[in-house]
Amino acid sequence: MRIGVTGLTGRMGRLVAEEVDASSATRVEPAPPKTPSAQCDVVIDFTHASTVQSHAASFAEGGCAWVLGTTGLSEADQAAVQAASALIPIVQAANFSPGVNLVLALAERLARALPADEYDAEVLEMHHRQKVDAPSGTALAMGRAVAAGRSVRFDDVAIPGRDGHTGPRATGGIGFAALRGGQVVGEHTLLFAAGDEQIALTHRAFDRRAFARGAVRAALWTAGREPGLYSMMDVLGMETTA
Repeated sequence: MRIGVTGLTGRMGRLVAEEVDASSATRVEPAPPKTPSAQCDVVIDFTHASTVQSHAASFAEGGCAWVLGTTGLSEADQAAVQAASALIPIVQAANFSPGVNLVLALAERLARALPADEYDAEVLEMHHRQKVDAPSGTALAMGRAVAAGRSVRFDDVAIPGRDGHTGPRATGGIGFAALRGGQVVGEHTLLFAAGDEQIALTHRAFDRRAFARGAVRAALWTAGREPGLYSMMDVLGMETTA
């Protein structure tokens, strides 16, 4: 299998390249977005949201599978990804760590079991000072897992941040708090807080290599897949409605 890697000068790009080299696949260098089908069976993409629409068009035209880990996408960006998935297999995930995806599955199950009018859901995350989007894609994925478990529309219940005199907390809302500083790889905690107990579900990443390994696993998984928009849950064989 021929795997291309975008953003080779970035931290994630370098790690992904190392993991591809350590796998059974062949790394193609470089991986030009405009002509991927000539060189690559799949491209692993951890770049920037500004590249998503052009990559979607190029990869779809070339018939090259796409593993997309870029976060902070706009509605137009996501629409481009969705359109491309009609032509090529795409694995899109906010986080490719197997541990994080297990946490997301647990988050949905907990949300289904804990009534929204009794258990307030809050997501707390911290990342390195260079991260440009907040809340993080993983934090939002946690929130969406809670919304799925409660069978509500995420956009109707999300509280992305609080500032000033906000009044009392709305019942059923999903709150977010984002911290930035130092070189924290990624820490995420989902809290379910009731009047008489609190449940915390936490994942801490100590090395970005966990994300790189998961992305390579996803790339290998695309071999022979039909066009469609898949998640890391599909790669891991985990059932979820999020």
